[in-house]
Amino acid sequence: MVRDVERGAPLDVSGEGFAGRLEVLTGPTGRAHRSDEVKARIVAESWLPGATVAEVARRHGTTRWQIYRWRQLAKRGDLPLSSSGEMPAFAAVVLEEASPPAGAGPLASPVLPVVEIVVGEVVIRASEAVGSEHLARAIRAVRLAAT
Repeated sequence: MVRDVERGAPLDVSGEGFAGRLEVLTGPTGRAHRSDEVKARIVAESWLPGATVAEVARRHGTTRWQIYRWRQLAKRGDLPLSSSGEMPAFAAVVLEEASPPAGAGPLASPVLPVVEIVVGEVVIRASEAVGSEHLARAIRAVRLAAT
């Protein structure tokens, strides 16, 4: 018979080997099973300008290493990023000269150039005074709201 050294009480176990409790857990493993569409959307979000993989991972409840793995799969073509399997493309930027309003005299305030960006049904208009980081955040917000 083995004695518990701290309490001085006899133990009903062998002095050799493991004497402990074995617990068997059943049910869901806690792992999230995401579809390829969800993975592709997360990967595309991680490639947006200004986005960090760690921030995207926190927002979607995954690890950054998982997103890096999905990125590798997407680059190899094993994770299609769209229904056609093509990589996402950026929209062409069209710049137009702003014309002064009709009847504007020489004392009229100058017209600042305006950039219009169409994301789905949303149009973002911004002057050149708006910083690129602020504009990128606005585009990301519109894209996330559309999903």
